[in-house]
Amino acid sequence: MSSGSAAFASSSLGAPPEPPAGVRASETLRLLLTAAGLFVALSSAFFILIGAAPLELFRALFEGAFGSGFAISEVLVKAAPIVLCALATALPARLGLISVGAEGQLAAGAIAGTGFVLAAGDRFAVLTLPVMLLSAAAGGAAYGAFAGVLRARLNVNETISTLLLNYLSPLALNYLVYGPWKDPDSLGWPATIAFPAAARLPTYFDTRLHFGLVLGFALVLIAQLVMSRTRTGLALDLLRSGPRLAERAGLSFGARAIATLALGGACAGLAGIAEAAVIEGRLQSGVAAGAGYSGFLVAFLARGSLLAMLPLALVVASLAAAGDNLQLSAGLPSSIVYLLQGFLFASALVAYGRRARGDSVSEVA
Repeated sequence: MSSGSAAFASSSLGAPPEPPAGVRASETLRLLLTAAGLFVALSSAFFILIGAAPLELFRALFEGAFGSGFAISEVLVKAAPIVLCALATALPARLGLISVGAEGQLAAGAIAGTGFVLAAGDRFAVLTLPVMLLSAAAGGAAYGAFAGVLRARLNVNETISTLLLNYLSPLALNYLVYGPWKDPDSLGWPATIAFPAAARLPTYFDTRLHFGLVLGFALVLIAQLVMSRTRTGLALDLLRSGPRLAERAGLSFGARAIATLALGGACAGLAGIAEAAVIEGRLQSGVAAGAGYSGFLVAFLARGSLLAMLPLALVVASLAAAGDNLQLSAGLPSSIVYLLQGFLFASALVAYGRRARGDSVSEVA
């Protein structure tokens, strides 16, 4: 990533100085509408290219995401890990760090939480669930902190290190579920034994909607309060925008780089164990695959606003939830969802890039 693109991504993911609320709201709305228009145009062009009717596929997308109570509940289910993984990107971004490691941190958390469950079973009774969650958060935090140590001590670019680390923990997870943790009664399916009831998160309304979504929304609200109302948020803003001044004030960039990457990793780790404990009921290969990258997309679209990640996560989750309906109604592969998310990301890049170039021209003028 070039220095120019890194600076653009940092300003998009982080929280740069903002104009008055009214101007900021209208500008954000304009950018979102521009990105939405580009997304529709790109998607329509692709649908025409493959010989499909765009209006029919957009209708299938809408029905797959919002056409029934079950569809809406599935959108919320898919939003749970995305919100938590978006925090894994947004928290380090507050310091100007560009982390794309939520995918690996999610797997690390799933491994750590499952390790506790397999070792302890339900012997801890009511404490099983909270200790499992803490174990998963610790696993994800350790994985994120490792990238922070590389950045703070060896000046290794966190974008590169977190991207490469995305490959290690999923491979370790595969080794475990294919090897020492494999359920001998699974008839060849690579998965652990089923989690005990004490290790299952609560679900709601007779659906798969679970406590992970509540946890994700709560953590976003807590993070918003911390970043906007405490000295911690002020320190991160100062370190990002005025590092020399921050150093004179006694603030350590390295320590906070490790801390923010660890906190973000903890959030992604919670996403991993929530998916394993509720959606699958056991740890298996490919747990919540793609949620980390979807979380990065959400954090990017939010442009530093933690609260904006909540509705944006629902938008991205609706694309994922609609994939099944596209398979049934149009015979398209499920991977079309990732292509549509790519179109959304590209549309945002174009819309925000034009705005950034406009700002640069106005500053020069």
